[in-house]
Order: sequence, then C-alpha cells, then structure tokens
Amino acid sequence: MTYQRVLVKLSGEALMGNLGYGIDPKVVADIAQEISDVINHGIQLAIVVGGGNIFRGVKAASAGMDRATADYIGMIATVMNAMTLQDALEQMGIPTRVLTAIAMQEVAEPYIRRRAIRHLEKGRVVIFGAGSGNPFFTTDTTAALRAAEIEAEVVFKATKVDGVYDSDPQVNPNARRYQSLTYGHVLTQDLRVMDGTAIALCKENNIPIVVFDLSVRGNILRAIQGEPVGTLVGGFCDVS
Repeated sequence: MTYQRVLVKLSGEALMGNLGYGIDPKVVADIAQEISDVINHGIQLAIVVGGGNIFRGVKAASAGMDRATADYIGMIATVMNAMTLQDALEQMGIPTRVLTAIAMQEVAEPYIRRRAIRHLEKGRVVIFGAGSGNPFFTTDTTAALRAAEIEAEVVFKATKVDGVYDSDPQVNPNARRYQSLTYGHVLTQDLRVMDGTAIALCKENNIPIVVFDLSVRGNILRAIQGEPVGTLVGGFCDVS
C-alpha cells in the first residue's frame, strides 16, 4: 500500500544535526532531498515543523517567562525553520508553500484549509508554520490537527530512533521496539510518542501514526510506500 496524501512531523532539533543549536544547512539539504524523492513519486506531502532548535517555549516558561509569550516566540521560530526548508526544496525545483497560523504576509501565506488542500493537489509541498497559532499547544498537536483538516491518510513522526520502545534504548540495551501499538496503549503507558492531545486527535479521526528514524536514507519514501519502517500507532498492539 502506498499512501497518497501524508503529513510529516519534523522536530526543530532534526534540522540542527550535531550543532546543538540552530540550523545545519547540510542536514536541511539532506531532508529536502528525501522530500524531493517523495514528491517525484506523485505523493502529496505536508509538513509541520517544530522550533526547538531555536527556542523552546516550555523551557523558557520554566525559567520565569510568561508561558503564552514564550509559546508565541516558539511559533515564530517554527516559521524560520519552515522558510529554511522551503528554500532548500525550491533550490531543488520542488514548488513549496509556507502557510502560517499567525499572519505574516510578507514572508508566508496565511493558513486557509482549502488553500492548503489546493496546493497539495497541484503537487506543491505545504509547510505549516507557527503551530496552531495558539499558546499551550504543541507542534505535535498541530500535526494531528492539520492532518485531520487536510484529510491526510497518515502522520509520519520523524525522530532520531527507529521506532517506539518500552524503555529508553540508549539506557537499556534490552529495550524492546514495538512493531505496532494501539492509541490506548500509548496513552496508558505514557510512551511519549506524541503528546496526549495529539494522540487523542489522531484516534478520534482514525489517523495512524508511524514513528521512524529520519536519519536513515530513504526511510520517508519507504514508510510512505507501506514498508514496515518504525512503529505503527493505530494498529493492533504487539505487546506480549
């Protein structure tokens, strides 16, 4: 099975590589190449990108900043990442549109659901910036929300590990990777695949989530083509 319309959730940290902060141009170029391969197969692709490589609202709030203010700053950081990714894609000849939940018409289009769907139908990559436009909501929740709005068939959560484990594989060498999980198991076991609101939204709208390792070349396309890459959330539970 090959999905036809998908949403990929990229963390801001995915764009910084090993720098520890900011944006690594080589990493962005590599991600853009992966996305280009997907588009060249005729897949409609939307992206929600985080901003943690530049600013983390929760961390700033814990240091004393007003939470709403911190979250808005974090939303602006996601737009910086979205524009960077847009530039990398367009240098490869892939038409791309950045749509933002906070109006900034000089650099991006405002988010309008029908416009986003039309861009996808025309073969353009759509990058959603500025989160949902509301504080106290994560970009994981935004990914689930936008996926439901554009009627995406699946959400792909790009990470630095090859799926969901029952414990931290960097700490526990015997950690077990799940092939498949129900939404309920993710929530009850607090597996931190995405935040609870995002999982609930995907469950209510019957949108599966695939958690996979972004660093493996070709993984995005393989996952979209239905190969068993990573962990599927929304299927059966393979917990023994």
